[in-house]
Amino acid sequence: MVELRLKGIRLTEQESAEVSEELSDHLQTVYETSAAEGLAEQAAVEMALGEVSNWQELRTKIESSRKKEPTVNQRVSQFWFPAFLSLFLAQAGLMLIQTLGPTAYSRPAAIGPRMMPPTAVYAAWLITLPFVGALAAYLSRRAGGRASSFWAVTFPVFPFLTFLVIGLPLAIALDDHVARNLSLPLFLVSFSGWVVFPAAALLAGGVSVQYLFDRLRRVPHH
Repeated sequence: MVELRLKGIRLTEQESAEVSEELSDHLQTVYETSAAEGLAEQAAVEMALGEVSNWQELRTKIESSRKKEPTVNQRVSQFWFPAFLSLFLAQAGLMLIQTLGPTAYSRPAAIGPRMMPPTAVYAAWLITLPFVGALAAYLSRRAGGRASSFWAVTFPVFPFLTFLVIGLPLAIALDDHVARNLSLPLFLVSFSGWVVFPAAALLAGGVSVQYLFDRLRRVPHH
């Protein structure tokens, strides 16, 4: 009942669970005390519920009292550790696939040139990213993160995004050769291939874990 009344409170999952447990224990104590003093069951229930006259006001007070900057340890466990772990795993996975996976090769010119398509390596890498995103989301949510889990999940694309948004314009400004060989279709292909599609793959795993956490949170505890 307490969890339903506090539904939507703007706290981390861990803090919300702690508040619900503390408040439930308090109301249970009031009920048992009232019953022990001879009150009827219904009267004891009303006495316990009367401890909270306005649930919305209580939610606001709890949010205000708990609203503070996360500690360094919280920031590390909720964002930085999952983020850099996902970045490492994504890059290591790509390198491992390039090393152990199919490599490019060519036939003699008489037969005609042929190369193993790089898309095979790229597709294999994309397939691994939902698992990386799921792990990052799990670690962040387990540490109490909510919004931070989204950034931790998508962190592996930020180096590519930084290069395309900052590094590439600088290269164009400093090197005419880059400017002459760059076209809008090439930029869009690069942006989609190294930012949009990887981010979507990472989020596919991350959103799945977020959904699972939310479903488990809504399961009533007995």
